[in-house]
Amino acid sequence: MFHAKPSSLAYSAAAIASVFCLVSQMQVQPAFSQGDADGNQKILHLLNRVTFGPRPGDVEDVKRMGVEKFLQQQLHPGTIPLPESLVSNLAGNDAINSSPMDIAQRYFQKAKGRKNAKNGGKPISIEEKKSLSKERKEAYGNLYTEASDAKLRRAVESPRQLEEVMVDFWFNHFNVSNNKGRDHLWTGAYEQQAIRPYALGKFRDLVEATSHHPAMLFYLDNWQNSKQGTEDDANKKKGKAKFKGLNENYARELMELHTLGVDGGYSQKDVVELARILTGLGLPPQNPRLIGTVPPGRFGSTFNSNRHDYGDKNFLGTAIKGSGEGEIDQAIDLLCRAPATAHHISYQLAQYFVADEPPKPLVERLTATYERTDGDITAILTQLFHSPEFWDSQYVKFKTPFRYIVSSLRAADIAPNDYKACLNSLRQQGMPLYGCLTPDGYKNTQEAWLSPSSLLRRIQFATGLGSGTLPNVQVEPVSPEQMTNSMKGMFDAKTLKLVASSPVRMRTSILLGSPEFMNH
Repeated sequence: MFHAKPSSLAYSAAAIASVFCLVSQMQVQPAFSQGDADGNQKILHLLNRVTFGPRPGDVEDVKRMGVEKFLQQQLHPGTIPLPESLVSNLAGNDAINSSPMDIAQRYFQKAKGRKNAKNGGKPISIEEKKSLSKERKEAYGNLYTEASDAKLRRAVESPRQLEEVMVDFWFNHFNVSNNKGRDHLWTGAYEQQAIRPYALGKFRDLVEATSHHPAMLFYLDNWQNSKQGTEDDANKKKGKAKFKGLNENYARELMELHTLGVDGGYSQKDVVELARILTGLGLPPQNPRLIGTVPPGRFGSTFNSNRHDYGDKNFLGTAIKGSGEGEIDQAIDLLCRAPATAHHISYQLAQYFVADEPPKPLVERLTATYERTDGDITAILTQLFHSPEFWDSQYVKFKTPFRYIVSSLRAADIAPNDYKACLNSLRQQGMPLYGCLTPDGYKNTQEAWLSPSSLLRRIQFATGLGSGTLPNVQVEPVSPEQMTNSMKGMFDAKTLKLVASSPVRMRTSILLGSPEFMNH
């Protein structure tokens, strides 16, 4: 465990007091002023929105290549090479590189093997049960550490910054929680396989991938969704039957959160009809006797025709003939091409990139682009980034805890070998990574995150990072002079005056904890 020296504690207390005093007077800061002669403020505004924040040298790089070329590269990330160190680190990451079923079978087999080895075929004791439970939790914890490390490492180090921003946006939109059952195993694989490949592609592909991934099917219970009267031979004799008929959970959230929106014009009858359409879409069986009895499907799902309701349906005013798995594709088409979906997704993107209450004309134009391009995310973002609203200095966003921590690491030019301190800070700030319990995901508005307790946690993180005392982070941050030079135009005179009058060791912390840095 890290133990700060007395001098470090004194510095920390002083830094927290100074920065908290500054932040307590926080007012909305314009993104850049009209007197931006050298263009720094405009580029900083761009980097703060399109990336997780500038690193030293980023402003100069964008100046050299030009804003338009930078945007085009970010919108087409395959053109940007990844650092070999990052590629090498991710290559051995089991949590993101294995299929969901491989992960599940490997961990279940390990648990079963340990149990058999310990009991020799006899009932195991309470102590042995506790030991097995501890081993299982450790195994789950290792997967979580791997998935979290990959996400944070990419967000901090990858030059494909817009891709990372959009992966985070879409994961939150199609949220699953690491805290629910088997999703302990699958969260990293879900983000890697169902979100990342489609983050800048067609929206329909995202819906198809997330709807067929075991993480989502388990999280919102569609793996239990079955026609009425389904026989559950594996469990019914034990009184533990899992398939008891329709489960509407996923059907409801698929419409309310993922596509049409809460005011999307659907009815309870549509929820029921969509649930009927989705019957039979679930997980491969885990019972060794049943493995292979259901053909593997897309993204790790399976479609069990014995549990599907083959009756005809009428969904969103459209007749759908009972035909099996093809009904799901028809329903996804209807949802993704609905005007309500075009508006809902456009609103979410405008809120994320521009303002908590996005301008209606911008949302309307993005909606039209969605409809014209059949939900092409790159086309929608291209229009958004070229809109006057995106560049309007009156619109300011307050950083979520995740964005704040990642932007702090990038600004300080630190890529930790160990992200435990960052994960702890996220938990303390109320935004544990992959830990949102509700399907609506974390909010990205100022109202959700601006509070005295949240600010105090941020400033504690900034103090540790800026003073070089953050536990397990051995890298010293860049100097405050380097930071102010690389972000020239971001910090106002009041902040710079406080920095200049403070002890050297506190200066980077004050910059990271300033009102200007809290916004983006």
